[in-house]
Amino acid sequence: MSRSTLLALLADGRFRSGQDMADGLGVSRTAVWKQLNRLASEAGVELESVRGRGYRIPGGLDLLDTAALRRLMKPPAAGLLGDLVVLDTVDSTNAEAQRRAEAGAGGGLVVTAEQQSAGRGRRGRRWVSPFGRNIYLSVLWDFEQGATALEGLSLAVGVAVVRALGQQGIEGIELKWPNDILHHRAKLGGILLEMSGDAAGACRAIVGVGINVSMPQAAAADIDQRWTDLAAVSDGRPPARNALLAALLDELLPLLADFGTSGFPPWRDAWQCLDAFAGAPVVLETGGRTMAGTARGVDERGALCLETATGQCAIYGGEISLREVT
Repeated sequence: MSRSTLLALLADGRFRSGQDMADGLGVSRTAVWKQLNRLASEAGVELESVRGRGYRIPGGLDLLDTAALRRLMKPPAAGLLGDLVVLDTVDSTNAEAQRRAEAGAGGGLVVTAEQQSAGRGRRGRRWVSPFGRNIYLSVLWDFEQGATALEGLSLAVGVAVVRALGQQGIEGIELKWPNDILHHRAKLGGILLEMSGDAAGACRAIVGVGINVSMPQAAAADIDQRWTDLAAVSDGRPPARNALLAALLDELLPLLADFGTSGFPPWRDAWQCLDAFAGAPVVLETGGRTMAGTARGVDERGALCLETATGQCAIYGGEISLREVT
């Protein structure tokens, strides 16, 4: 009896007796009970048990489905899709994509999972990744133009994510340089771009995207910044995860296919329109030093344009935070 088989029985949020599940799966009731305990302790799945009624997952689970994802994708993106890997649990979808790349996987590989045990954000930060509640996605892509031609890629990915959310009826999303997805200044998601290869020749990128869809409060206790999820943004009616993931791939795969030749310039104006900190006083920490100034958007290479007391400068990396104006 696999975890996914048992979860499929409970995904609708209705009560199921232990005996009914055991009979349907052809196993003992004890085996069901042990697997349910593992779901709660190892996967962090919220389970409710009521004597005489059985077990249920409150609110149910919207599980990812490979066939549904392929069916929902539009033909242009579907034609660019390589292997599609949907996992129950993985340490990190980016790490799994890297392992598969080292084992010979080609560009267009998509790795997604119900849960990450060691999800990562920028600068090694932990990405809270409860089971079956959010989107954890990594796309592997090969480029021939070299890593220097990929400047601004994470910003373009942010624009693609906002467009995919818009297709699902989610509005009011903004971007924070270089890779945060915000709603009313609360973090909704993030992008993690990892590259390897030649600065001037063949290189490979793994584009990771994480989006909070319906974050359980218990899991959110570990988040150390202001956050939100699509459930809150949509008055409790977040988009279905398969539809959202398909929409993301519809935007991301064509972007990656074209970016090697087009670069960031075609995406710059769209990013500027979504800039959450445009014209705002900011403090930027980079290279162990702090710089204060006014955010003036980004240049054609994706660098942050920071207006300081001594003039305007371009910043290619750092952690930006808004400073309160008093």
